[in-house]
Amino acid sequence: MKGFFSWFKNSTKMKRWILLILLGMILVCYGISQILVAKEMTFFEVAKVAILFVTGFTFVILGIVFSQKRTLELLVEASDLRLKKGTKNVNVNSLIFNKKVYNKGPNIVVIGGGTGLNTVLRGLKDYTSNLTAIVTISDYGKLPSDSRKQLDLLPLDDVRESLSALAYNEPIMEQLLNYKFQNDSLRGITFGDLYLHTMKEVYRDFEKSIEKSKDILNITGRVLPVTLDEIKICAELENGMIVEEKEKIPEVVFDKVTKIKRIYITPSNCIPAPGVLEAIKNADAIVIGPGSLYTNVIPNLLVKNVSRTIRESKAIKIYVNNIMTEPGQTDNFSVSDHIEAIIEHAGSGIINYCICDTGEVVPEYVRRYNKQGQDLVEQDFQKAKSKGIKLLPRDLSTIIDNNIRHSPQAVANAIVQIICDDLKYRDMQNDPQYVLLNSRLKEGKRLKKRVKTIPKHIKIKPVEKNGKKASKFTEKYEERIKSIKTSDQKRIDRQKRLKEKQR
Repeated sequence: MKGFFSWFKNSTKMKRWILLILLGMILVCYGISQILVAKEMTFFEVAKVAILFVTGFTFVILGIVFSQKRTLELLVEASDLRLKKGTKNVNVNSLIFNKKVYNKGPNIVVIGGGTGLNTVLRGLKDYTSNLTAIVTISDYGKLPSDSRKQLDLLPLDDVRESLSALAYNEPIMEQLLNYKFQNDSLRGITFGDLYLHTMKEVYRDFEKSIEKSKDILNITGRVLPVTLDEIKICAELENGMIVEEKEKIPEVVFDKVTKIKRIYITPSNCIPAPGVLEAIKNADAIVIGPGSLYTNVIPNLLVKNVSRTIRESKAIKIYVNNIMTEPGQTDNFSVSDHIEAIIEHAGSGIINYCICDTGEVVPEYVRRYNKQGQDLVEQDFQKAKSKGIKLLPRDLSTIIDNNIRHSPQAVANAIVQIICDDLKYRDMQNDPQYVLLNSRLKEGKRLKKRVKTIPKHIKIKPVEKNGKKASKFTEKYEERIKSIKTSDQKRIDRQKRLKEKQR
């Protein structure tokens, strides 16, 4: 009974067709009754009954046809997990067309690691199923647990996290893959570690095991480690010091008050994992970042032949710049500094476009980051453009769990916009891929509900300060920032006076 009444909800849009069928049946029945009660009929009465019959049967047929069509739409909507809640005016033709073209969508490769990479994947999985994430194997150098040594498990933490990000039901998948066993024999090992190890053993081929995981875990795309070789991420500092443990790089840089001169991996001749170079060669777009510049982004590009294959690829090469600097890695870095670091390590031609944030963040959030030695990345757009990179300033920032993060939808929209513009430039507006992407892009912009903590109706014209373009954030909140700094200084002065009195 509950299922029966569910057909009468407003969201199903079935009541109108049921009403049309009932109206048609009433007209047909009324026409029959006129024939049964009449002893004789004039030409006018016969014409009236004929019109009632034709109209009634037409209403019944139209009601049945459209109700069946709407039933099919509801079934497809229920089975298409990519559709957002609240999506309106969806018809069955567009749904079936979208699903077909979605599977033939642009081939996008995303390179990086950590939270930044997963943010991009969450956004892009709504536009195409042809996604490949290439992630850093970054935990070599740490002492593995006895359980890991016994089972000879690879440090695939970033692979596991990216698989969760690509899952249709992300919360459940994340909980499952990150579940840590508590018994002594498996202590420190997650279900994801055992799953990936088992798949590799079953198929005897890592690439094939990842491909099979697509169907088993019901995920969009695939995830590949950049290499299966045991590598270490090392840093040479400007003072000549060498740091051979990835985890200690920020700490040493901060303590020694120096900067990173270059990042390198050992051994330097490690080979890419199966499928990595092929994915890059077949890509329509290659996205680098965001993420820790020296420990998550650049190390991927240092694996043998990876950067060369990217440079030689005809794909669109996009770099998503970080919103905040990272202590011990990118202190006082600007947009151009990030780009320059990548080019120095991977060569020119590695980036065509740079998507960077011009969004506004409430000063109180920035202040929390300032206490940890972080600040907003400086927006020196003119200097960045001089490197031959096309800049796309976009409002990318959002607040998630009281942290400043990239918005998955905003980043994905910016990337897809570049792909659409490229298709349009090549006069491919009638290509099914362009039609779908452009349609979804417009729909995404309408339905996008981002968590912002500040009003967006105020527009501030950027001003030049010391020859550099000041951000909207700096201009709009200049007085507020000054008041915060003044308040902090007063508190420090009070503490000093209190200490002097105690002495």
